[in-house]
Amino acid sequence: MNLYLDESGDLGWVFNKPYQAGGSSRYLTIATLIIPKTDSHLPKRIVKKIYANRRQPTSIELKGKDLSKDEKNKFIAMAISLLRRHPSIQISVITVAKENVKNHIRSDANKLYNYMVHFAALDKIKSYPIVNFIPDPRAIKVRSGNSLVDYLQIKLWFELNVLTTLVHTPMESKSNLNLQFIDFITHIVWKRYEYNEYAFYNTIRPYVTEKHLFF
Repeated sequence: MNLYLDESGDLGWVFNKPYQAGGSSRYLTIATLIIPKTDSHLPKRIVKKIYANRRQPTSIELKGKDLSKDEKNKFIAMAISLLRRHPSIQISVITVAKENVKNHIRSDANKLYNYMVHFAALDKIKSYPIVNFIPDPRAIKVRSGNSLVDYLQIKLWFELNVLTTLVHTPMESKSNLNLQFIDFITHIVWKRYEYNEYAFYNTIRPYVTEKHLFF
């Protein structure tokens, strides 16, 4: 089983200024794509079609924020079709309302980030013996790295009492189309909260598992 991880938003705490004008995002969304290795080529096909339709080489990375409305509609339609045909492929999303996070938690954003990943993913992977954990190391904006993997492994073995072993395999999204696939999903969910863009979110929402923190 493979577990791909991406995020949208940031872990800053400046709320007296607009986002991207000296201020931080009001929400952080983390999403995971949990997929059998044998199916791992399927999301890649969808992303490749988006590139092909805009005649853009995959060497020039496409992010969720770059997609047009038409591209988002096509992507969501293909993603829903994939999830309907392959129920073993799962998408789990968690969003935190950062303005409600207490000060003592803000002092160590690393712990909040790690907890969000744990809350989003572990129940989904605990029945598998080996899970390849594939985050984009550039996307983890706090001091996670190996500490995140250690944290998740401890939760699996000591709290959930399961045999699941995580194999840490970080990859940059520019060279991994499955990370780009989950980036598209993450961005769509995050924009529903950050910018109240409901249309695309409402379409994909029935096909993902969603959780919230501090709402």
